[in-house]
Amino acid sequence: MAKERGHKVVATNRKARHDYLIEDTYEAGLVLSGTEVKSLREGRASLVDGYGYIDRGEAWLDAVHIPEYLEGTWNNHAPRRKRKLLLHKDEIRKLDQVVKQGGYTLIPLQLYFVDGRAKVELALAKGKREYDKRHALRERQDRREAERAVSQRRYLGE
Repeated sequence: MAKERGHKVVATNRKARHDYLIEDTYEAGLVLSGTEVKSLREGRASLVDGYGYIDRGEAWLDAVHIPEYLEGTWNNHAPRRKRKLLLHKDEIRKLDQVVKQGGYTLIPLQLYFVDGRAKVELALAKGKREYDKRHALRERQDRREAERAVSQRRYLGE
């Protein structure tokens, strides 16, 4: 069987960039069962409620929904179980210190395959306040209007 190559995105958490201010990102491996990998290869997963945490020197990912594999038998996995993250010890220590200081949380941004191995992009994030979210939406809207005005000016030949 040929080895898988490349980068295949399975799921993204688009709302995370709206709700959180992303400080830093990390790529972590996942410890998965066979039926979870098969379900991911079908492109089925949801990161919406997911979060990461550190417990006794180990990193965990919780509340990520990977639905049961349809062809699975009695040994199918639980859809929302906690899954171990594979990070370097130094990264885990650093993340643990920052999260314990307060105000920061670990949020999964993307779940993908790199050369056949399941990975998750984990973000060290700080929650945005409501007015920060409104401000970001306003900036994006202003930027779009400016781009639209420039493109119209070019189109009209001015």
